[in-house]
Amino acid sequence: MADGDGRIRERRAATRASAKGFAAGLALVCLLGGGTWIFFVKGLYLLPGDMCDGTLERGTVTRVLPQARAADAGSRVQGAGPDLAFYCHVNTSEGSYLDGRAQVLPVSREKWLESSRGSGRADRVAHVSADGGIEAVAKLESRSARVYVPCEPPGVPSYNASADYGVVTEFSVSDDSKAPGAELRQILTDVAYRMSRHTYELAECGKGRDLPAELPRYEESP
Repeated sequence: MADGDGRIRERRAATRASAKGFAAGLALVCLLGGGTWIFFVKGLYLLPGDMCDGTLERGTVTRVLPQARAADAGSRVQGAGPDLAFYCHVNTSEGSYLDGRAQVLPVSREKWLESSRGSGRADRVAHVSADGGIEAVAKLESRSARVYVPCEPPGVPSYNASADYGVVTEFSVSDDSKAPGAELRQILTDVAYRMSRHTYELAECGKGRDLPAELPRYEESP
């Protein structure tokens, strides 16, 4: 009986050792797998929740850009009034990027629309209008969107006193964007419009005009 009891204890000890070894091995695999995931995709998820003075969100970046080991974001303001410009960017270690520029320029809504639509086929251009002369355009083959918001900045030089001014914004993404066409165009347009609103305030445009919170969806346009 003593020998039998000893063999039972040995088997139990071996079973416990085997179970501990399996658990340790599983924990190591999980640790290595998690470390690999963090190494290859941590870049976008370590970006701030809000970037570019609140005009761009991390969730938007992760919807559009592919995974990356590292990423950085930044923005800057240059000039003032009729010479003001606002810039926003996200760059990754893999070469992917988001890039935006909003400028106050002496250009009319009509001239801007003519330039933004270009000479291509009309059915290849997504276009929406909003109250107050606001326009947005995204060409279907393009990875960029453009927005125009009328602006009356202070400090306009006398030689341009009669010119129409607008906040002209373009926001674009690298060719490796993972968002599909229609979704991508809407995302880029929404960010471009938020940049336009922000620049409108920075440049002190308008006479107390309230801009809409967002533009109509492209699919809602005629």
